[in-house]
Amino acid sequence: MPDHNLFEYAVIRVVPKVEREEFLNVGVILFSKQKKFLKAIFMLNREKLLAFNNQLDITEIEDYLRSFERICNGTNDAGPIGKLDMASRFRWLTATRSTILQTSKVHPGFCEDPQDALNKLYTELVL
Repeated sequence: MPDHNLFEYAVIRVVPKVEREEFLNVGVILFSKQKKFLKAIFMLNREKLLAFNNQLDITEIEDYLRSFERICNGTNDAGPIGKLDMASRFRWLTATRSTILQTSKVHPGFCEDPQDALNKLYTELVL
């Protein structure tokens, strides 16, 4: 019987006008302690984002999202948050915030392969 590993995930959202609370799903972050897996993937649809707010700086948003990737990977250029253990980095990235880049509530699931689960969630919730 295949291993079923617990994972947690959140949807990454861009909130173009925080006061309106409208958002567009742009990515997914997934964490599996058992598999030592933490990864975020994203894609920005420039046209859709600018329809929400034509004053958005898409390049700046992409930079913020790349920071999510660096923190997930724990790279040297991820700052002090990138030095935390994997679970703490996930908790920090998915903490409630009132900014242009937010995440959904954290949801659990089970999978054999966290990369496959991440790809499936990304396809279902973002694309």
